[in-house]
Amino acid sequence: MKKIFYFLISSLFLVSCASREDVVYFNGINLTDNITGIDTYMPVYHNNDELIIVVNAIDAEAAKPFNLTATAFNSDINIARGQERLQTYIVDSEGEIDFPVLGKIKIAGLNRDQATNLLREKLKDYIKDPIVNIRTVNYRITVLGEVNRPGTYTATNERITLIDALGLAGDLTIYGERENVLVIHDYDGEKTFTRVNLKDKNLFDSPAYYLAQNDVVYVEPNNTRARNSSIGAATGVTISIVGILISVATLVVTILNN
Repeated sequence: MKKIFYFLISSLFLVSCASREDVVYFNGINLTDNITGIDTYMPVYHNNDELIIVVNAIDAEAAKPFNLTATAFNSDINIARGQERLQTYIVDSEGEIDFPVLGKIKIAGLNRDQATNLLREKLKDYIKDPIVNIRTVNYRITVLGEVNRPGTYTATNERITLIDALGLAGDLTIYGERENVLVIHDYDGEKTFTRVNLKDKNLFDSPAYYLAQNDVVYVEPNNTRARNSSIGAATGVTISIVGILISVATLVVTILNN
């Protein structure tokens, strides 16, 4: 009887336990590894990006025509006063924005430095030494699946890594598949799919390490979660009964030994 009891207990531990390597990230990196590189990633503008563009110059009056404002009204009908904010520019289906005075400007396919230099060159005909600042206001990433806080998150600095996104989502749950995370890129309607292994040190060289606007990160459930999801109410009752029987068996063995 005692041997059977200990066998049952040992079996439970073997089924429920996972190795350290199953859950640890970057476990391919040794203590002596020193991964270095030049961080040159910069997001590229695409259709439907929403931008705020601010133009400054020594002559503030000369820059005013290029800084349009919009008025946002309160939803309360009893409050008539609106609040001014900077005008945003939507990159249209042709990859262009309609900028004050300058008109249509092709911006899709350019990164921030390139777009800033393009606008600066065009503004030199109107302003001496113009300063241009561009910011994306709808740079969003969606994280789904086996994470603690699935949802859509805004990257305020227009630059976010896969690790950053998972951190915003509260990290993977213990049931998340760490070796097969799916990153879905959407480049102007054309989707690409990349699988990423969070346990591999080559993650940092993956084309999906830096996320782009509107990317979706999906963490698949591991085999343990898949098995648990198939457990119904009847199975749960059975497991409870088995647990009670094991407890009773433990009590009986203890009494007999005494």
